[in-house]
Amino acid sequence: MASIFTRIVNGEIPSYKIAETANCLAFLDVFPLVKGHTLVIPKKEIDYLFDVDDALFTELQLFSKKVALAVGKAIPCKRVGVAVIGLEVPHAHIHLVPLNHVGDINFSQPKLKLTPEELEQTRQAIVKCL
Repeated sequence: MASIFTRIVNGEIPSYKIAETANCLAFLDVFPLVKGHTLVIPKKEIDYLFDVDDALFTELQLFSKKVALAVGKAIPCKRVGVAVIGLEVPHAHIHLVPLNHVGDINFSQPKLKLTPEELEQTRQAIVKCL
């Protein structure tokens, strides 16, 4: 069965898309730790990040950098943190999390509940900074 991220790639589930290439996709996490929390994935469903072939891994990292720089411009923060956990969805993904405090990237904390309007405003702000 396709992962939820593959279903997003295929257009079966809507997303707040930030950027896209032929092989990569970035979109807002709808259960964010903080405003601007973005997920970056390879479009090809690969469970574990370190199983991604070298060419795609390099492309994914460079794509993540571009997206992270836009997140950092759009969302007031000291840094954009990067996390790879990979336990919750069996599809390789990178979390880009705007940080003002180390606790902002604590995945055990409660997630924000943003409205669709807030998510869309955040998406637009990041896209403008690409």
